[in-house]
Amino acid sequence: MSHRSRRAYDHRIKEEIIRAGDPELYPELEIPRSTAVSWIRRGLGEIVSLVQADGGEPALRERIAKLEGRVAMLTAVLRLVLALLRVSGFSLERSRVPDAAGKRRLLGAVERARRAMPLSAALRVLRLASARFHVWVRAEEVCTLDDRPSCPRSMPQRLTYSEVEAIGGMVQSTEHRHLSIRSLALHAQRIGKVFAHPATWGKLIRERGWGRPRLRLYPAKPKVGLRTTAPNEAWHIDVTIIRLLDGTKAYVYAVIDNFSRKILAWTVAGRLDSMNTHEVLTRAAGHLAASTKSDVFMDSGVENLNGDVDPLFEGSALHRVIAQIDVSFSNSLIEAWWRSLKHRWLFLHPLDNIATVKRLVEFYVTEHNERIPHAAFEGQTPDEVYFGRGDQIPGELAARRRDARRERVARNRAVACAACSRGAAPPSEHLAA
Repeated sequence: MSHRSRRAYDHRIKEEIIRAGDPELYPELEIPRSTAVSWIRRGLGEIVSLVQADGGEPALRERIAKLEGRVAMLTAVLRLVLALLRVSGFSLERSRVPDAAGKRRLLGAVERARRAMPLSAALRVLRLASARFHVWVRAEEVCTLDDRPSCPRSMPQRLTYSEVEAIGGMVQSTEHRHLSIRSLALHAQRIGKVFAHPATWGKLIRERGWGRPRLRLYPAKPKVGLRTTAPNEAWHIDVTIIRLLDGTKAYVYAVIDNFSRKILAWTVAGRLDSMNTHEVLTRAAGHLAASTKSDVFMDSGVENLNGDVDPLFEGSALHRVIAQIDVSFSNSLIEAWWRSLKHRWLFLHPLDNIATVKRLVEFYVTEHNERIPHAAFEGQTPDEVYFGRGDQIPGELAARRRDARRERVARNRAVACAACSRGAAPPSEHLAA
């Protein structure tokens, strides 16, 4: 494939054609009409020749050398800017320029750049779409460069400054803090202050970040619930409802030890029955020593306060405490375990029948008691805390963490990339140091 060579013309020929304004001035030279027309349209640029240069050829060569140095420096700067744009991923196509001042600054920069480079090249450097550029150019002619024009003439239906100020004052006033935004907008209309739609009020509140004086004062609540110092000092019993796929319900009963978080007893039943509470309490009581007494925290549900459960607390080692009646705090420890059981395990499976729920609960109780470390116990499991078998575990884990950090540092220092290994000492010297 052959390429047509680029033709060059003496600047004096260009000057004559531009002054005459005639693209057909030298037909014998066979200058393409489009080329001559472009000369006339753009005009003759600055020309430096030996005749015009002061000092002759040496001065001209010195000037050319300086210009080449400046061009090289500007080229290097442009390459750095382009590399930065590519690495940062910045593009005006994915960025908004809402204010008119920023758009005018960009339009002015493009206009200055067009003297030395094509418009398409300038927009490519800015990563600005040509269609968007021309929209800005047309918008500048009608004073609408701002995304939200401040000129009232362009949007005569918009709220005035005094109306916006009145809305802000009413929104942030303590006098009207008991009114909803819709009621406040209607109230402003009734008193003749501002006539604006409630949606406009909401939009202004969001845009300007107005906050309503809604400080709520609540009675102080205990931040720390019941905390015991030994196993079996206090238990919590509760029941939770699990809805199955066929719409029926399964009831899960459980007793948890306050000190160790160990699940002492549990059962799954198809209905709410006081005998289920009796069963789990009886099985949990099997963990008590002969002289040990335990407080049992429960709510006032019908499954807990009845003739089947009451005899368990008469003259026995168990003492019943009704949450929110005998004490001010709730039975939250067992309720927190219900959340873990449901959201971390049960709800990850199709709960089609009670047998499935029982199998899943049995697995999770075993995992909770024997395998899952508890953050409050620095890595011990509830079984280890309950039976006193894990006192050494926090110290062992702390020592392992220290050893792992030392090993990590040594391993990283022993590895070097090709660049740093040339000027660095061997790995053995690093370790020795």
